[in-house]
Amino acid sequence: MGKVLFWVVVILGAMIIARIVSQNKARKRTPPNPTTRPPRKKGGAEEMVRCAHCGIYLPRSEALMSNHHTWCSLEHAKRGPRN
Repeated sequence: MGKVLFWVVVILGAMIIARIVSQNKARKRTPPNPTTRPPRKKGGAEEMVRCAHCGIYLPRSEALMSNHHTWCSLEHAKRGPRN
């Protein structure tokens, strides 16, 4: 009984190692998925600004800047700041 158990463990170990090796090879072969987000640049997050009309926060690169205010959309820029 001890010999059978030994061979079962050896065969299972060989199967696990073969699976790990084949997954590593497959991962190297396939190109990266284009739908995933690109990795973040070193340097951290982008500065967030607040819309003067609705108060939502958005990245500075997506905001509209006009009359010393930031806006989330052209419509809110036309409406002006909320009091």
